[in-house]
Formats: sequence, C-alpha cells, structure tokens
Amino acid sequence: MKHSLFLAAALTVGIAGLSGCSAAYGPQSASAQTAAQTDYFADNGLGNAVAVVQHPAGEYKDGITYVSYQGPLEDPYVASYDHETGEWSGPFKAGISAMGKDPTRKIDNHGKPTLIIDDAGYIHIFFGGHGGTPELGENPLGNHHYGENKHVVSKRPYDITEWEELDTIPPFGTYNQVVKMDNGDIYLFYRHGAHRSDWVYHKSTDNGRTFSEPVSFLKHKRRTDMQAVDSWYPYVTKGQGDEIIVSFDYHLCWDGAGAPDARGHTANRQDLFYMVFDTGDGSWRNIEGEQLPMPLTREVAEDKALVAKSGDLWSFNASVALDDQGHPHIGITMGEDLGVSKVGGPKQMRHYRWTGSEWIGGKSTKLPIGNGDLVVDNSDNVRFLLASQNRNGDGMIAWWESDDAGASFTQTRELLVRDRASFAISSFIRNAHPDARVVVAERARGTDDRRMYLLGDNGPVTRSASQR
Repeated sequence: MKHSLFLAAALTVGIAGLSGCSAAYGPQSASAQTAAQTDYFADNGLGNAVAVVQHPAGEYKDGITYVSYQGPLEDPYVASYDHETGEWSGPFKAGISAMGKDPTRKIDNHGKPTLIIDDAGYIHIFFGGHGGTPELGENPLGNHHYGENKHVVSKRPYDITEWEELDTIPPFGTYNQVVKMDNGDIYLFYRHGAHRSDWVYHKSTDNGRTFSEPVSFLKHKRRTDMQAVDSWYPYVTKGQGDEIIVSFDYHLCWDGAGAPDARGHTANRQDLFYMVFDTGDGSWRNIEGEQLPMPLTREVAEDKALVAKSGDLWSFNASVALDDQGHPHIGITMGEDLGVSKVGGPKQMRHYRWTGSEWIGGKSTKLPIGNGDLVVDNSDNVRFLLASQNRNGDGMIAWWESDDAGASFTQTRELLVRDRASFAISSFIRNAHPDARVVVAERARGTDDRRMYLLGDNGPVTRSASQR
C-alpha cells in the first residue's frame, strides 16, 4: 500500500504542539542540476549531523525513504522522499533534545537520532543522550555525563509531521542502535551512560510501545593492573534469521592522572572482536559457536571473541555484514597514536573476514583514510561506500570495490565531491533503495551548519525549489 505524504509546511508538529520547522535553504549549490534544483534536501544540519554508529538514520518503506539527522540546537529532524513522485516532505522537528541549549558548551554530537519503523507503520526516533546527568537519578549501570536519552513516535503511521514523547527507556543512553527482527520485535542497543558504563539492550514485542528492562551484554570494569576502566564500542545489526551480529572494539578509559602521558583521558580504542546474539533463546556465542557468558568482560572477549589485535594502532569500529555463506566481513578504521592528540592520528579503513576457519585481512588494501559502511554481494565481492578526501584534498564519497574477497580494493565511482569540505556519513539506510543509500552532512569550513544530502547510486537526490 502506498503511503500518503504530508506536505503542509504550516502544520503544527511535535510534542504537544511543537512548531513545524522547514529548513531555510541557502544559495544554489554549484553542482545543482538546474536553477530550480538543489542537490541537498536541507541546510539546517548541525555539527556531525549523522554518523555510522547511531543507526539506522533512515528507512525505505513502500516507495518512500524516511531520514533523520541532528538539526538546530541538537534537536532531531525528519524528512521523507517519495521515489515515484520525486516529492519531498519536511524537514520537521521530531523532538527537543536536552543538549544544545547552552551556548557556552560545544556541540556534543552524541545525541543524533536513530530511526526505525514498526510493523504498524509508526516511526520511532531515539535521540538526545550522552549518559544523562545526576539530576536524572542514579545510573545503576555506569556513570553520568550530559543530555537525556529520549524516545518519540509519530502520531500517525508514516506521518512525519507530528510526534509524541514516550516514557519507555532510561535517560542514560547514548549511541542508540536499533534492530527490528522478522517477527516485528524491536531491539534497542546503547551505552548505558558515559564512558564507564555497560552496553545494554532492551526488547519490545509491542511495536516499541513498551520495552523490557535493560540487559547488559558488554561490561565496563575497573582494571587492577593500571589506572583505567574497560569500556567498549560495538556496531550491532541483524544477521541471519533470529540472529543479531556484533563487531566491537575495546576502549581503554584512563583515569586522567593515571594516563601514561600528559593527555589524560583519550579516545584510545584497540583491537577488534565479534560475537552473535541468538534472539530466539537469548544466548550469545563466538564465531566458532561456543557460548559466551554475559555480560562479556575484557578477559573473556580477548580469549573467546578476538578477531585481530591492533598493536600500536588506535581503532575506530565501523560496521559488519554477512556474505552469501553467512560469514562476517568487518570494516574498521585504524591509525597511529601520534602522541599529541586525544583522538589519535588519521585512520585508514581496513577489512577483515571470516573464511569459515579463521579471521584474515587487516593489511593495507589501498582503502582510504575515512569512514562509511560496507555491503557484501558474495564472498568475493565486497564494497565500501566511504567518506574520505580525494587527492586534491576535497571531500569525497565514493564506492571502493573488491572482487578478490577483500585482498585489494579499487575506487570505482565518485558519488559526491565538494571543494574544501569533508563529510559525515550515516550507515546504510534500512532496506535502502539504490537511489537513496545513505544520509550525508557536508562539513564546510568555518561553520557548524550542514547541508544534508540523500545519496544513492545516481548521486544526490535533488529537491525542487517549488517544494520549499
């Protein structure tokens, strides 16, 4: 059934009367197709308006792509595109973040929205958290920092104009990731607080109207051999059947004064791990089928779930996908610790895969310094869609493809290039249409405002000036 679009920009939207907010569009882009078209659909993105880790940022359903991103004052915004008519709706503000309202604080970026559509057609957005604050109460599974994790749902199926807030989840979450199973069950994963917190999941069996209590699956734990705490960064997505697959790296969270140099706390992330969650019986196992005790600790992860050691390199986890044999392929960025930066040096995308008997990969394959998502067509053909810089130093999003199971990669097609800019990119939109695979924010120099693009195999999806 084709869903109707809601095009009236003057409609009242939001939580108990939140005003509708259409983007104010700037001057014509140099690469727009005609004087009446722009290749960006909005220009009110803010900061790192999308990211791979908070996912999915959008979903394709019955001819329409729905997308979300971080907009003014770090609030969540939603727009939709009808592939048959070429019409856009929105963007509309879907909620109010607890972050972004204090002008003395820098943009936090941890509360950008995650979007999923339930089996009844209602659109759910999770956003706004970076661990919560002490005023919100005790965090039993970690520590506090900022913001408040929130859950809003559309007031009508497939309608992005009006939203209501639900009291379904704790306020302490950040890095929301949502997976919907074939039977309609919804799993919400996030870190239950700031750096020193467990990663948890909630399960909903009633289209996201209620969620179970949080269940820890990655445990934070103080180390006894150094002044630091074990922490984690996973990427969670649907696997085969009732399974959810998880790739993750380790975060060594120094105490500050206990750090080995003057930098104090750093974004030191190391190594690469993988495990599988069987939602049918609630068990977790490693790649070899051995059951794992939950929540997983560093010691057990290193013994039972290790894909590769990163050595002296710092990592930043990307995404994971299965090939036609059910074997996982993982993308992860790695770069040198420069000794002067809290985030380490530039990180090159690397590829690992399970052969059926061992993990291989991680060597230099000419993949660029950048970030993005991967799709595995079969065991030999692996493709990354990556945001990086071209040889002229301009921002670029391009396909990088391998026909030898990831042993080597070649850049094939540039989908978007901008002078003196860089890009923040989402992971693949859920059930993505080939013309609308990812949401992209253009990070132009000298401003925190972002032009937002819906990007697919034919480049950006354009928007007519008459729709604004």
